[in-house]
Amino acid sequence: MTVSTILADNGALRGALLMTGAAMCFAGMAVLIRQITQELHPFEAVFFRNLYGLIPMVPWLLRNRLNGLRTLRLKLHVTRSIIGLIAMFCLFSALASTPAAQVIAINFTVPILTTILAAIVLHEVVRARRWSAVAIGFVGAMIIVRPGAQELSTGIILAIAATFFMAASVTTVKLLSRTESANAIVTWMGLIMAPLSLIPMLFVWQTPTWMQTAILLLIAILATAGQQLFVRANRAADQSYVMAFDFLRLPFVAALAYIAFGETVDFWTWAGAALIIGSTLYIARREAVLARKNKQTLPPPTTAPADAQAIPATKARTATDPASYGPRT
Repeated sequence: MTVSTILADNGALRGALLMTGAAMCFAGMAVLIRQITQELHPFEAVFFRNLYGLIPMVPWLLRNRLNGLRTLRLKLHVTRSIIGLIAMFCLFSALASTPAAQVIAINFTVPILTTILAAIVLHEVVRARRWSAVAIGFVGAMIIVRPGAQELSTGIILAIAATFFMAASVTTVKLLSRTESANAIVTWMGLIMAPLSLIPMLFVWQTPTWMQTAILLLIAILATAGQQLFVRANRAADQSYVMAFDFLRLPFVAALAYIAFGETVDFWTWAGAALIIGSTLYIARREAVLARKNKQTLPPPTTAPADAQAIPATKARTATDPASYGPRT
């Protein structure tokens, strides 16, 4: 049997390999952001991330033209983009001044915060066991931050702020996914965020060298590749299973940051990250269980003619769609 045959027949193995690849892409992206923001202002890095991030969507735009961008929820697209842009500014600025592994460990709390917002904003039912997991996740975050035991640096504060805005961004994506296609959400995000990020970038503009331009392009490529691998991994196997491999980002980032900058990860960051990872995996497991139950209780498909204006279900993210956990930069 060939390797491709084995992977095709083994969804769990394929999902694990795809998620490991995604973790490597996101880890490389985080370390490159850490590097480039030592030379260029984070706002400039954010602008080029958004600008170059539009490139993969050009073929889709050319194929669908304006039809793919038709929407009745432009205000929500703008809101989602503004929230996402603030999250990106905070994250890039945090990586500019704080060890990358510590920022990533704090960033793991995004699914936990998303659970809280889902209960408040989307009125999703969150029962006692998931609230317990949320509480444990916050204990893990407090172990990493250790307020009172160490001074809260600007980078740590920005990393915490980034997680809140990223969780809010994920929540708005869940709202948009009820009527909008995934490609439309991503494209609208780029079309809005690129010009918005241009404004603050003009105040800190520094002409990048060819090497810096290459790094900025590589950041966008890794972000896009990581997101694609992330979504495909969740489609190949159960989300609660592949999420375990997503947390390989932390050791990958720790290793790369040690090689590139000599940064080390202290005991408290590893301990707090372990609690956050455990609680997030439990939440992902509960999401998967509930999704299967909801799927089993759905009514059989109708035989009525399809609405020509409706977005196909396969193109719209649902509240439990793996892509909505993203907030990947």
